[in-house]
Amino acid sequence: MRLAEFDYALPEELIAQRPAPERAASRLLRLDAASGRLEDLAFADLPSLVGRRDALVLNDTRVIKARLAGAKASGGKIELFIERVTGAREALALIRSSHHPREGGELVVGDGARVRVSGREGDLYRVRFVEDVHALLERCGAVPLPPYIRHAPDAADAERYQTVYARQPGAVAAPTAGLHFDRAMLARIEARGARIAYVTLHVGTGTFQPVRSEDIDAHRMHQEHFDVPRATMDAIAGRRVLAVGTTSLRALESAALSGQLRGETDLFVRPGFQFLLTDRLLTNFHLPKSSLLMLAAAFGGLENIRRAYAHAIAKHYRFFSYGDAMLIERAA
Repeated sequence: MRLAEFDYALPEELIAQRPAPERAASRLLRLDAASGRLEDLAFADLPSLVGRRDALVLNDTRVIKARLAGAKASGGKIELFIERVTGAREALALIRSSHHPREGGELVVGDGARVRVSGREGDLYRVRFVEDVHALLERCGAVPLPPYIRHAPDAADAERYQTVYARQPGAVAAPTAGLHFDRAMLARIEARGARIAYVTLHVGTGTFQPVRSEDIDAHRMHQEHFDVPRATMDAIAGRRVLAVGTTSLRALESAALSGQLRGETDLFVRPGFQFLLTDRLLTNFHLPKSSLLMLAAAFGGLENIRRAYAHAIAKHYRFFSYGDAMLIERAA
């Protein structure tokens, strides 16, 4: 398939710059892929769409404060963007600076913490800190808001760009479908008899990277760590599985394809993919030409997704990370 098939025009004013006043106050567009039917709902209607035969799978990754401002030893300003924490004092990072830092060079970030550049892995640098990485990020880091959100991160973002069930630190982007849930909503879903289970997939910076190859089959995803507990596999057995977010889906389908419940995944889901575990997908509206839009098209059908997005634009739904949600019911 060609990249141009996944393009669409979005008015800039529909890119949500702030979340809804309350987590569960978003809108919800429901797509029945079998019939193509669209239904405009409130997110608060979601509990009425689940019951005893359902299992919701949530990604419990926690967003780290991945952006660190700093300088080279020479004084030039830099930004260190942690892509992945690889050890107590080690990480892989993007480094934005006027000149590439040299191997063995020293950087100073945050409140004076020293960082040594120990090598490269493709676009990323291996860096070593003099203290625990997570402690430093929590003290000095900034929330890694997506590039299409124009304001500087503030205290409100530190809370709202994080799910209420986040517990495993490691993501540099939020699993945004989960941002709509508050604890009352989760309680209502459990009261309906649906099971709630968890996976972990640490979302990397690759989630924001557009697909650049015109032949989408040539695109390669960055690897991300995933973990599907055995208890989750037991919880979803025999139930209709609703993956909350593309990351939950990719974790589930990676486990099903590989036979491994934990590891690294570069699974690229695009039209033609055969889903093994996931029956329903709750997701936000995604960027044009993105791998996430391709995943939605694989799940709901490209023509259905095109119509749904055109409908959402006409009805002034809010798009992207802080925007509204979409529930896709996969055709059997």
